[in-house]
Amino acid sequence: MSATGDRRIGAVLIGRNEGERLVRCLDSVLGQIDRAVYVDSGSTDDSVAAARRAGAQVAELDMSVPFTAARARNAGLEALLTQGPLDYVQFVDGDCELRADWTGQAAAFLEATPKAAVACGRRRERFPEASIYNAMCDREWDTPIGQAKACGGDALMRVSALHEVGGFDPGLIAGEEPELCVRLRRAGWQVWRLDAEMTLHDAAMTRFGQWWKRARRGGHAAAEGMAMHGAAPEYHGVAASLRALAWGLALPLAILGLAVFATPWALALVLVYPLQVLRLVRREGMGQPGAWTHSVLLTLIKFPETVGIFEYALGRLFPKPKRLIEYK
Repeated sequence: MSATGDRRIGAVLIGRNEGERLVRCLDSVLGQIDRAVYVDSGSTDDSVAAARRAGAQVAELDMSVPFTAARARNAGLEALLTQGPLDYVQFVDGDCELRADWTGQAAAFLEATPKAAVACGRRRERFPEASIYNAMCDREWDTPIGQAKACGGDALMRVSALHEVGGFDPGLIAGEEPELCVRLRRAGWQVWRLDAEMTLHDAAMTRFGQWWKRARRGGHAAAEGMAMHGAAPEYHGVAASLRALAWGLALPLAILGLAVFATPWALALVLVYPLQVLRLVRREGMGQPGAWTHSVLLTLIKFPETVGIFEYALGRLFPKPKRLIEYK
């Protein structure tokens, strides 16, 4: 018997050209869940064969249709359900490794909490010391424990709740998990972050350009989330979008305008950015490892986020097929 006991649990893994990361992911999942589907999005490496060798069912997406992670997750769940009914489904990205005792804990929580649709835990970066960008990811995922507004790509979900709200929105190129959680909570379901280790993630983010693209994607997701669910009472994506636009657009334009039309001394106002860094460092703790680099990146991130917001806006004005913003 698997670690999940009599509970009917399946797993959906998604990925493309993940190499050894996918092998680790498959081993970790199939060690505790009996039924798994790997959804491949056009790999040119050995990913499909590796998944079949490991014992997972494989679903290969039609790449003539624009790819999104949301579409892949929906396809994976559909493929799982052809093998029989399920109570819960564990979604996991192919660059992650599922912790050995996670699924049993999460399933027990969902069983004991009938209103809970989603249980997620602590996602950790496998190599936070490899770059400041990896380390920032690890900090980003250290979210508060308890009832939450959203989850990420790794989570155990109640299948009946997913069916009730229609699953992931396949048209979203980013931010599909928080958007799903908005609809789940609107339908009366709950999202929980448990005090438990869930996954190890391999961001492999070692270059500034990768970090910039990932931040652009975040800005795009915030803007699209605001367009979909930005009204009261949810205000989804509103705060993130306004923060990005304030620091990444409004303030630079105001400084430039004052310098041109009032006095060149207005350029001294750019010092507000290092002052913001100092404020963030003091909030984290001056002696905390990585506080300075993390605070610098949190300040700079508003610029690529603003670019992502404008990319979304331009896409609304001049519609064309959406393309993923991928950093790997």
